[in-house]
Amino acid sequence: MIRVLLAEDMHMIRAALTALLRLEPDIEVVAEVTRGDEIVPAALRTGPDVAILDIDLPGVDGITASVELRERLPGCRVLVLTAMGQPGQVRRALGCGIEAFLVKDAPGDRLADAVRRTARGLRVLDPELVSTAMEYGASPLTAREREVLGQAARGAPAEEIAARLHLSAGTVRNYLTSAITKTGARNKIDAIRIAEDAGWI
Repeated sequence: MIRVLLAEDMHMIRAALTALLRLEPDIEVVAEVTRGDEIVPAALRTGPDVAILDIDLPGVDGITASVELRERLPGCRVLVLTAMGQPGQVRRALGCGIEAFLVKDAPGDRLADAVRRTARGLRVLDPELVSTAMEYGASPLTAREREVLGQAARGAPAEEIAARLHLSAGTVRNYLTSAITKTGARNKIDAIRIAEDAGWI
């Protein structure tokens, strides 16, 4: 029996995935969580063989949670659910050692097969998804530019970012200008969108 933890914040999607998995005689859903910061505690309680993680989760994103999960429960393998429109996140996940991905709009019968393959330690990679992820390349932003742009993405004004990061407001504006230039964006909002799509922030 393959024991599965499912992390998905969209209730209808989680219920549908659980229903599909419960049709399989060799797969048992042992935990369902809606937040990334619930993944590791639930996994430590239930001991899943496979954790199916959405990337976009409240609390902690699925990729960050997978890194901690691999450290705390190395026998648990991770299958990431992603949308085709998130190549940067897939690149980030590959960089963190995740080897199993399934696009959310894949046919239902592929889910059980992906769980079985993941449980056996086999790679589950959509060639088109990986190819698109590789096209984005590495981030052109410095660590500080990513940090400042990430704060701006949460709606923080330059003065607030400056106070949080112990910088001057002028320095924050310089980092934002540099990020806009390096991403080829028209403005700060466009730079945030480009960086988020590419998985750089």
